[in-house]
Amino acid sequence: MGAQPQHLLTTLLGDYWAGRREHVPSVVLVSLLADFDVSTVGARAALSRLSRRGLLESSRIGRNTYYGLTAEASAAILASANRIFTFGLRHDPWDGRWTVAAFSIPEDQRDVRHAVRARLRWLGFAPLYDGMWVTPRSAGEAARRVFAELGVIASTVLITTSEARRSDPRPPMAAWDLTELQRTYEEFVRTYTPLLERVRHGEVCGAEALAARTAVMESWGRFPSLDPDLPIDLLPGRWPRREARTVFAEIYDGLAVPAVARVRELLAEVSPELADLVRLRTTVS
Repeated sequence: MGAQPQHLLTTLLGDYWAGRREHVPSVVLVSLLADFDVSTVGARAALSRLSRRGLLESSRIGRNTYYGLTAEASAAILASANRIFTFGLRHDPWDGRWTVAAFSIPEDQRDVRHAVRARLRWLGFAPLYDGMWVTPRSAGEAARRVFAELGVIASTVLITTSEARRSDPRPPMAAWDLTELQRTYEEFVRTYTPLLERVRHGEVCGAEALAARTAVMESWGRFPSLDPDLPIDLLPGRWPRREARTVFAEIYDGLAVPAVARVRELLAEVSPELADLVRLRTTVS
């Protein structure tokens, strides 16, 4: 399974235990992962590796080991979750301006070039040409910080407007290929609509609710990295992002109570005093 058990552990702790300083018995974390078909050996290996990576801290009471997220890991996971929950909500009108970031990096600095591209893409930029990246968002200062922090001297950031014509060989929107992204959104909706119907009828509970809620969170969580979140004015008609987000939010929030009940059930078997501390989080709280 590679890093999957580790990722599952941090996701589960982030969803149901982030911000708490109390530690969770390792046997409960192993039982949680068992709901995802992770073996006891795989679960304990994941706990050990996360501890070595500095994401988990541990404590002991007698012969029992307990684990919790470090403060830094908890803060990072909550920030990431907030980005996932709020993604797709922005529908502010576009002001018609583009941020253009142009740069030149020597061939022998490939690591710097890779870092620049990764950080610009995170800011919502895409390459119109190899050394010219654009975004319809106001990201000039953020781009300048990227260049300054990575020591890119041959760079320019400017704000401009563009009246792209059909005859233009490469208008700014050519920086994005939205066809595959649209298919990915539509596939998300097709995949999760049957589950949504079952959630609406109250048919998902127990371990299934916990696993399904985590799965939809993981699937939706890919979109902030895949989708540049372009202004609606620039997108094709009937763009499926809003529908996909509605499906995600209704499933995630609709399964909150039964998923939390499952986590509390496993905790109550070992540490009843911790069961009521499980966090019930939704996309709006």
